Amino acid sequence: MTVMDNGAILPGALRQRFEEDGFIVVRGLFGRAETERLCAVFDALHAAGPVPGHFAPRPADPDPLRRYPRVMQPHEFSSVAREFLLDARLRAVLEVLFGEEVLAAQSMFYFKPPGARGQALHQDNFYLRVEPGTCVAAWLACEPIDRDNGGLEVVPGTHRMDLFCPELAEEELSFAREYVPPPAGLTPAPVDLAPGDVLFFNGSLVHGSGPNRSADRFRRSFIGHYVGRSAERIGAYYRTLTMSGERVPLPESEGAGPCGTEFTPHGPH
Repeated sequence: MTVMDNGAILPGALRQRFEEDGFIVVRGLFGRAETERLCAVFDALHAAGPVPGHFAPRPADPDPLRRYPRVMQPHEFSSVAREFLLDARLRAVLEVLFGEEVLAAQSMFYFKPPGARGQALHQDNFYLRVEPGTCVAAWLACEPIDRDNGGLEVVPGTHRMDLFCPELAEEELSFAREYVPPPAGLTPAPVDLAPGDVLFFNGSLVHGSGPNRSADRFRRSFIGHYVGRSAERIGAYYRTLTMSGERVPLPESEGAGPCGTEFTPHGPH
């Protein structure tokens, strides 16, 4: 696993490590005050109730993930989320990784409360369907994240492989239906993160997370997905922007959808 300190990175070295492993961690890219601000914004959002088309909490539901569901495309209604998605520090790293101008395609915020299921191993570009090429995720930790509270695992080297046809995940462990078993000879590696760290990873990299098994720790994180300016098609769900905020429509690719097809709730809620 490649973990590097932000202050010691040379752009060429960063890109080389990313190309070798399919992912890299930039430590302390955001400050503690910034991540606390971001958490406060989404805590207030949760307290205020639903945002149609983006966020629909069910306060009385026994499932922690339905009481605290992920927030989809928050940059479309939150100026703070938009600010983080288009942050110049992310842009600087992403332009090195892509080797060209980048476009923002999606934002998400995960609360992942204690007891919440994870998301089975998967590949992001299975959902975004960027053509040609792939997407890159920037995964910002808003608090300490490790295996105990459902941190991410990655399978190094899978970014050099094609998209796999997913199997059905275990509903008791994953909120999403798709599961990509690690290819023969490759093993998932955990990625522990501190507040302000950002994990960047290739859209073909197999990754996922287990349940949050902690008693009282959330696993709040903010995720952006990005594509290179040379991308010609993407799923209709992903409305691309320049890092200055101008809309750049791309033709629609086939077979795309939101990042993770959720299991259908059983019974009344």
